[in-house]
Amino acid sequence: MEDHLESDRCARLLRAMADRERLRIVQCLRDGPKNVSEIAEVLGAEVVNVSHHLGVLRQAGVVLDERQGRFIVYQLHPDVFHPARKPGQPEHLDFGCCRLEIP
Repeated sequence: MEDHLESDRCARLLRAMADRERLRIVQCLRDGPKNVSEIAEVLGAEVVNVSHHLGVLRQAGVVLDERQGRFIVYQLHPDVFHPARKPGQPEHLDFGCCRLEIP
């Protein structure tokens, strides 16, 4: 039963990452927390589309959100995102079941 639950969790995470716009959002958030409008501006995307993709990433546990005044600020989940520890070493997302390196 536990393997089944882990497989479901892994599949959910990989589905969340299997979208070009969500990958771009993750790359954008590597630089630090941002609100939806800031992300949309960086990506040249519509706020409503970015908001939808952030919801998918949040439900999968890839990003966290926090209200700051009028805005909701998003950041990569610290249990998932691991910045490079040494120069030349890639940053990565660790999903437990697998690891996704970010160039």
